Amino acid sequence: MRAKEACYIISFHTTADAIAFEKKAGSIGFPGRLIPLPRAISAGCGMSWKLPKKDAPEQIQEVLASFAINYEQVHEL
Repeated sequence: MRAKEACYIISFHTTADAIAFEKKAGSIGFPGRLIPLPRAISAGCGMSWKLPKKDAPEQIQEVLASFAINYEQVHEL
């Protein structure tokens, strides 16, 4: 069994927002990947962006604002 690592989860209101975020994140090399929303979080569309805590930029909110994409919340797991 793999050890769980601390991470950030960004949840979205809609699937369209999640996919738009994935495209923009890929274009700038933003770390992470699109995953199904973990059961521990009950939110939005069921898709989320998983971002390793060790690789996470300190200014996640600035990156999110620069993308101009609606997101629901940044969760810390």
